[in-house]
Amino acid sequence: MEAAAEAPGAPAALSCFSYNQDCTSLAIGTTTGYRLFSLSSVEQLDQVHESNEIPDVYIVERLFSSSLVVVVSHAKPQQMNVYHFKKGTEICNYSYSSKILSIRLNRQRLVVCLEESIYIHNIKDMKLLKTIMDTPPNTTGLCALSINHANSYLAYPGSATSGEIALYDGNTLKTACTIPAHDGPLAALTFNSTGSKLASASEKGTVIRVFSIPGGQKLYEFRRGMKRYVNISSLVFSMDSQFLCASSNTETVHIFKLEHLTDSRPEEPPTWSGYMGKMFQAATNYLPAQVSGMMSQDRAFATVRLNISGQRNICALSTIQKLPRLLVTTSDGHLYIYNLDPQDGGECVLIKNHSLLGSGRMEENKENDLQPPVPQSYAATVARQSTVPSTSTMPGYSEDGGALRGEVIPEHEFATGPVCLDDENEFPPIILCRGGQPGKAKRS
Repeated sequence: MEAAAEAPGAPAALSCFSYNQDCTSLAIGTTTGYRLFSLSSVEQLDQVHESNEIPDVYIVERLFSSSLVVVVSHAKPQQMNVYHFKKGTEICNYSYSSKILSIRLNRQRLVVCLEESIYIHNIKDMKLLKTIMDTPPNTTGLCALSINHANSYLAYPGSATSGEIALYDGNTLKTACTIPAHDGPLAALTFNSTGSKLASASEKGTVIRVFSIPGGQKLYEFRRGMKRYVNISSLVFSMDSQFLCASSNTETVHIFKLEHLTDSRPEEPPTWSGYMGKMFQAATNYLPAQVSGMMSQDRAFATVRLNISGQRNICALSTIQKLPRLLVTTSDGHLYIYNLDPQDGGECVLIKNHSLLGSGRMEENKENDLQPPVPQSYAATVARQSTVPSTSTMPGYSEDGGALRGEVIPEHEFATGPVCLDDENEFPPIILCRGGQPGKAKRS
């Protein structure tokens, strides 16, 4: 999830901010460049990298915890720059027909969203695979890409006037289905970590729905509020898909728990409240669908009341130091960390407030010590080496907020098909990408 900030024109104001795919890293863009932070600790915010080579950055996306970072600046809003930041090299750049509005990536695909078209690249060699032309006007660049590359579904608005979702298979490069999610235009989309669920919200911001993927059946419906319409700025699942978090331009963050009440639950003892509950449930069958639906919707499992209102913000649900946390990054340059009670919910407790615009402690060496050795080629940052044994788990990075040596990497973390390229023969070749005109993204 990323956000373009609309903060006042202070010299160091955040112009954008985004979490990486598994919420272990935070990237921010400013008028002077961009910074990357590790989110492995509550007390200490470790700055992984800082670059001042490109000013006025308004998009910055990091691929998991690799050295691959994608940057777009206001100086060249039609050009995407792909960097290997630890080597200090530009891998390639591509230019497009209009302003780039958003970028999404997993270990298999890189997606560039313009107002009326979407470009899909193969991330291992940056080859353009498909251009989806004449999409409905999408002025905010709203789209979502599953972070599970084996399930690379892409979701984007299928209509500019209604809440229809277009679902596209990024692996087969074919349309999967359309989902009539809301009456009004869409405002937020997000997949869970496996790509088996998709959550959406409309511009009204009152109802959040969760659908199965790729079938598109409605699984859950949550009501954020009924008193006023809001602008949903962030919608994100926890990595285990048990929780769904929504934030907006109001001061309240809502966390919903995804659980079903099944018919196999134990029979309740015969009490007056139980009797009235059954009577109420029966009565809803005779009410209009809209009314009965509102009555049966779940309320928030947990909430947070921010000290700010009206600022752009993005949220993440992550496990840091083995405990569930809610992270809230705001456009004024702060990262708030809250404890989340996974059993009882309720009001989340603020435990740390970090300033993202301070000097920051450089921790590149620390991150290098904690993680496996840095790959020496672009291909190695996004794909498995051919010499790696084909096992179900591998030592290295894990998803539970750690980057500790000796933990395991699930097999699905790697793109299929080994790529064996050394530095001199990286593709796209760096020397070609830098020479002459930047690479043009062409229609397929």
